[in-house]
Amino acid sequence: MASKPPAGDPVQDAPQVTEPKHAAAGLPAIGHTLRIAQQQMGVRRTALTLLRVNQKDGFDCPGCAWPEPEHRHTAEFCENGAKAVAEEATLRRVTPDFFAAHPVSDLAGRSGYWLGQQGRLTHPMYLAEGADHYEPVDWQRAFDIVAGELKDLASPDEAVFYTSGRTSNEAAFLYQLFARELGTNNLPDCSNMCHESSGSALSETIGVGKGSVLLDDLYQADLIIVAGQNPGTNHPRMLSALEKAKTNGAKIITVNPLPEAGMERFKNPQTPQGMLKGAALTDLFLQIRLGGDQALFRLLNKLILATEGAVDETFVAEHTHGFEEFAAAARAADRDETLTATGLTRESIDEALKMVLASKRTIVCWAMGLTQHKHSVPTIREVVNFLLLRGNIGRPGAGVCPVRGHSNVQGDRTMGIFERPAPAFLDALEKEFGFAPPREHGYDVVRAIRALRDGEAKVFFAMGGNFVSASPDTDVTEAAMRRARLTVHVSTKLNRSHVVTGARALILPTLGRTERDLQGSGEQFVTVEDSMGMVHASRGRLEPASTHLLSEPAIVARLARQVLGEGSDTPWEEFEKDYASIRDRIARVIPGFEDFNARVADPAGFALPHAPRDERRFTTATGKANFTAAPVEHPELPAGRLLLQTLRSHDQYNTTIYGLDDRYRGIKNGRRVVLVNPDDARELKIADGGYVDLVGEWKDGVERRAPGFRVVLYPTARGCAAAYYPETNVLVPLDATADTSNTPASKSVVVRLEQSTAD
Repeated sequence: MASKPPAGDPVQDAPQVTEPKHAAAGLPAIGHTLRIAQQQMGVRRTALTLLRVNQKDGFDCPGCAWPEPEHRHTAEFCENGAKAVAEEATLRRVTPDFFAAHPVSDLAGRSGYWLGQQGRLTHPMYLAEGADHYEPVDWQRAFDIVAGELKDLASPDEAVFYTSGRTSNEAAFLYQLFARELGTNNLPDCSNMCHESSGSALSETIGVGKGSVLLDDLYQADLIIVAGQNPGTNHPRMLSALEKAKTNGAKIITVNPLPEAGMERFKNPQTPQGMLKGAALTDLFLQIRLGGDQALFRLLNKLILATEGAVDETFVAEHTHGFEEFAAAARAADRDETLTATGLTRESIDEALKMVLASKRTIVCWAMGLTQHKHSVPTIREVVNFLLLRGNIGRPGAGVCPVRGHSNVQGDRTMGIFERPAPAFLDALEKEFGFAPPREHGYDVVRAIRALRDGEAKVFFAMGGNFVSASPDTDVTEAAMRRARLTVHVSTKLNRSHVVTGARALILPTLGRTERDLQGSGEQFVTVEDSMGMVHASRGRLEPASTHLLSEPAIVARLARQVLGEGSDTPWEEFEKDYASIRDRIARVIPGFEDFNARVADPAGFALPHAPRDERRFTTATGKANFTAAPVEHPELPAGRLLLQTLRSHDQYNTTIYGLDDRYRGIKNGRRVVLVNPDDARELKIADGGYVDLVGEWKDGVERRAPGFRVVLYPTARGCAAAYYPETNVLVPLDATADTSNTPASKSVVVRLEQSTAD
């Protein structure tokens, strides 16, 4: 039987700390998975639901975007995926009675953990101007409120339409279509805060802003470099792929400021050997300082150039541009400066070079540890340089592998959720639907917050997600949201964005991935795109959490009819009735989706075309893969300060907090902890177990403070510290972003540690 949600917020003022673990998964993961699932769903519902996760006739996990293998295990899910499913398929409910009992002022004082634990939203809820309680409204009234505000705007560009990664391809396509028919490209999304740097760098260098490998490539690789990524918590099913690659003979280099249990040893819970002993994954651990990755890859490139026969000269001559300028910059790299920037030893870099030179097929995987710095885009360009030198793009077992963190975040971008759409996409949209889409670029996340702050945007509409908690500079973001005339959130569960509102607010409850979607033409399915460009169907089987829920496509279609009215020739009613009709239009607008409905009928789905991978064709401005030669950068750290990275605990997924433990790092019953190297702590005269305020320092001189963090001595890289978000997002300045991509620089925040009054 499922348990009730917590009545009050748990006390977190005395976290318990033990030694970090050196292996991931195994029996503890199974036990934790079953406990959480049973608490949320009960025993029978747990069995029925989890056995459908990531199956060919089931639903796509609403967690990460890691692809499924051709041959699926009966339990094709990980611990954190099971937590995500359990929280969506929970038997707990947030009804109008809950909102009657809890004013917004009360909810605003609750933790994100407590809010999320209350359960599924059941009714559309409306917060009137000046009110302190949400009240239930019917769907027509909700759409009237949104339509009224949108029609009263002086310009469509005063509206912002945000998207979270969970949104299906069908819903995303309709959502961008509605926004553009309304007249705006203000379509920020969660990619702006994570892999925008990857897309920016890859589009320029290889012509496609996505990874170039498929799952089989990992199995064929000789060397896999995992940089700035923690698969054991953020993409646990990736560990199975790395284990298989190791079995096939691959070597693995891990580049990260923190040692992570999952990359040390993986105890595969699906095999007896895995449960008992596990597999060691990392052959070489490069414990790099935050932001030192560009310097590392630049030096490796210099050393490759200096090694006779190491460069694939045929590939470079036939398929690349800009080699001479790049080579000159690489040859000028200074070893001593690199050691300072990276914190690595000569011996460890030399060992990495040996492994690189011994590999004929190399893949580089990365995540937020590379994408959330000021110099993230040139860093990723340097990774591309590294791969181009030895011809490691466009052949089996080799390539770039940015690992997306949220299911279908990549698909949403493919569907047109982008504030800077390509002219060819807009041309195709105009040809298909007969209206002229706006051509002026819209707001990304950071620019949207500025526009709300400055009164230039007045309506904020979110398709999923938890924008307030996910965004940087928490105080600035919350103040900006409160300036809006109307904030609207399409959601499955309660979160902080529902209690930091504009003058008026709506919560629109929607179906989850796990739930049956019945429309006018019958039962529907949706589609998603994984991190490697595979598209497949997702079919929910559970009865909806409430009879008052609408699907995301239905919400968009009904809102569009209400707002656009008779002036729109788009068949919104047909789109709501039959999602196949949406896919027919996608097939005519977006390259690679030709004959979409027939191809997605294959249970395994289909791979989208990728010219660099499939035919070594590079659709860049030069028609070739581009070497680049940016100056090497790394964060400068003043004396007595630390460089902070924000990260997840093992008990969270993005901003969703499942629990208060971080099992692999030895943290229990608390999230306000800061991980500090023992030598740094000694120099700063701070004690293990003491309490400090984290105070951000940036050029604007504004004091940003996160109070009351317990110091945990931890084997971080020297000069580097780590703490969980969203609690530390308050320290990330809104204007501290990556060049080109404008992604918040959440992995290189200069902080000082001050004695806390909580001590």
